[in-house]
Amino acid sequence: MKKRIVIVSPALADANNGNWQTAQRWQQMLQAQFQVRIVRQWPDGPVAQDDACMLALHARRSADSIAAWAHARGANGSLAPGLAVVLTGTDLYRDILSDAPAQASIQRAARLVVLQEKGPDALPPALRGRAVVILQSTSARPTLTKPVHQFRAVMVGHLREEKSPQTLFAAARLLDPLERIFIDHIGEALDPALGAEAEATARACPHYRWLGGLAHEETRRRIQRAHVLVHASRMEGGAHVVMEAVRSGTPVLASSIAGNIGMLGADYAGYFDWNDADGLVHLLRQCRSGPLYPQLQSECAVRAPLFSPQAEQAGLHALVHDLLHDPLLNS
Repeated sequence: MKKRIVIVSPALADANNGNWQTAQRWQQMLQAQFQVRIVRQWPDGPVAQDDACMLALHARRSADSIAAWAHARGANGSLAPGLAVVLTGTDLYRDILSDAPAQASIQRAARLVVLQEKGPDALPPALRGRAVVILQSTSARPTLTKPVHQFRAVMVGHLREEKSPQTLFAAARLLDPLERIFIDHIGEALDPALGAEAEATARACPHYRWLGGLAHEETRRRIQRAHVLVHASRMEGGAHVVMEAVRSGTPVLASSIAGNIGMLGADYAGYFDWNDADGLVHLLRQCRSGPLYPQLQSECAVRAPLFSPQAEQAGLHALVHDLLHDPLLNS
C-alpha cells in the first residue's frame, strides 16, 4: 500500500497563488508513488492518523498544523519525525525573527525547505544543517522574437507592500513616453492605496498600464511576449514569476535582495538596488539600446535548467525519502 503524505497549504485552489501552485505541483510529482492530499488544516479527519509525513507550507500560517503533528508524534520540545516545513520569503526574512509560532515551527521540523540558494543563510546557524534547497519549476516555453520598434517590460505580482510596486510607479514617471519603453503591470490591488497609485500612474504615464489580475495562462503569455520581467520585491522566498520568465527566454530585472540572488545567481548583471527607481530605469534603458539585453538572455539561459520539473521532482523525492527513512539525519 502506498504511504500517505499530507501537504498543508494555507491557500487552496480558490487563491491560485504561489502556495497553492507549489502544493498542487508537488502533489502531482509525488502521486505516482504515494497517496497525497492537500489540506488547509491538519488533522483533517480519521485519515490523518495514517499520514507518514507532512510537508507544511509556511512556518507561521501553518503553525497550528505543525504543532498538532508534533504533538501527535510525541515530539513536544523535540524534532517531529516526518515533518518538513517549507519556508516562504515572509517566513525567512520576517516571521522567524520575531513571531513565536513561526519560531516554534522551525524548531520542530526535521527538514527546513528553502526555495532558493540563499535561503539557508537566513536561518539561525544551529538550524542550517536541516536546510534543503529545492528550486521550484515550471514548463519551458519557446523564446519569442521581440519587436524592435518598442521595448516592453512586465511586472507581475499583486499590489502589496512586499512586492514594492511603488518602485515601478516611480520608474514609469521617470521615463519619457518618447523612449518607447512600455510597462505592463499585472496583479490585483490587495492594498487599495496601491491600487489608487497604480491608477494615478496610468493617468499620468501613457506608457504604463495596470492590467489588474489576470489568469495564470494569460500572465505567462504576457511574460513570454515581453522583453523583460521586472521584479522589484523587498522580500522573496523564491518567486514563481522569476522562474517563469527565465524558462520563457525573458530576462529579469530584479531587486538585489537575497531571494532574487538565490534564484538568478550572485554574478547576474540585471540587479538594481531595492527601492531604486533610477537604477531600474538605467537598466531598462541599457536593455533598450545597449549590449546588456543579450548578456542577460545568455545568463538566464544558463540558469533555466535549474528550474526544470525534472530537477524539482528529484529534489522533492529525495526530501520525502529522507523524512520516511531517517528524519533526524543532520539535525
